[in-house]
Parts: sequence; C-alpha cells; structure tokens
Amino acid sequence: MTLQELHERLLSWATAEPRKEDLLAARHAHFTAYGEPHDEDRTYETRLNGMLDFYLFDWRPAPGAGTTIERFIDAEAANLSPAELAQYRALAGTVHGLFEIRKIREGQVRVRDVFGGGDHDVTERRQVAGLEKGDLIEARLMPFEGDLFFSGAFLYHPREARKAIAAEVKRLKKLAGKGGTPDVPPFLALLSRMALKLERYRNVRLEAIYDFSPDARTVTPPGVVRHPGVH
Repeated sequence: MTLQELHERLLSWATAEPRKEDLLAARHAHFTAYGEPHDEDRTYETRLNGMLDFYLFDWRPAPGAGTTIERFIDAEAANLSPAELAQYRALAGTVHGLFEIRKIREGQVRVRDVFGGGDHDVTERRQVAGLEKGDLIEARLMPFEGDLFFSGAFLYHPREARKAIAAEVKRLKKLAGKGGTPDVPPFLALLSRMALKLERYRNVRLEAIYDFSPDARTVTPPGVVRHPGVH
C-alpha cells in the first residue's frame, strides 16, 4: 500500500461508529489545547489535520491504553499482510515536534528537532512556497518505506517570532536540567494558539502575541495546555 492508502484505511477504521466517542473526546482535548479553528481561518484544514493526527497517533482513551494506531494494529493484524503490518508498525513511530528548516533542495527538506536536536531528511516532492532556511514549523514526520514524509498538519510560525521562540526553548531546556526533557506538547499547544491569534487579529502586534515574558506566563491561558490521554 502507498502511504496515502495506509492512512485512509487507518482513518476509516478509527472514525467508524464504534470509535466515534473516542474521536469526539480526542477532538475536544486537542482543540481545547490548540485552539478551535473556524471554517474561515486560513489554517483551518491544517489544524483539522493536526487534530486527526493527534487522534490517530497520540490519543489514548485511558491511561495505559494503546494509541489509536496501536489498537488498529491489534484489531486488524489478521487482516493485514506481513508487509502491511510492518508498514503500520513503522507508521506508529511518527515524530511530532517543533522543527527548524536546515536545508531545502529538490525533493527533500532537512529539518532539525528544536528540542531533541536531531536532524531529519524529509521527502517532499511539492514546492513549499515561501519556506526558507531557519524557519520554524510544527510538523509531524511520518515513516514510510525507510523515508520520512510530512503529514498534512504543517503549521508555520512567522520568521519575526523566531528569536522569541528560540529564547523560550532555551529557557525550557534549562528549566528541565541536564539530562531532563522539557514538556514539549504544552509548548506546541501554546505556540499554536499564538499563531491562531496572530492569524485572526492582524491589528495586534506580533511581539504582543508571541510574548514569553514572566508577566505573560503568569496569565492563565484559555483552555487546557496538556492533551489528556497523552502519557
């Protein structure tokens, strides 16, 4: 199967009637954290894809339960060929994070995990308009046949916010301590809400939205910043 066929089969299973309650719970958790998009928002489709990615690859209906793709593999293993089973097991290892664009060349984009530090070469045959070295994106990397591909949830953060974001990443790493791991999902959710606010309120200065100052951090953000069901 192609990557698209794998995804469509998984999504069809995951959104079938027996699992509608899981989908609704995942949707509520994700949009509460990330901000709920409206039809007229420029990034509406991207954000809807991000919610579905979360549901398929991260959501756990209860502590200790498998993710949606893990439960799909368990339920459908007998109906999958050995090759398809291997493809789905690889796909379960998606990498979701904040990435810096390191190099762009025909058919491939090299990105660096801002928190983890590792570089990834991502196969991308489409021309990504406006993307430049040094840009920051939230993305999910999907393994398939030994390569990585971007999912449809590709959220760009403006170049003008890069310095402020980088400073906050540095602070979070320092806060986690040597050998510690920063709590990345809430930070991604915060950045997403900031990007959505910038998209909707063009009259508000970017610096006032991408504000990580101590005073701004004392303000309780709307919604929940941690995804329930992610452990």
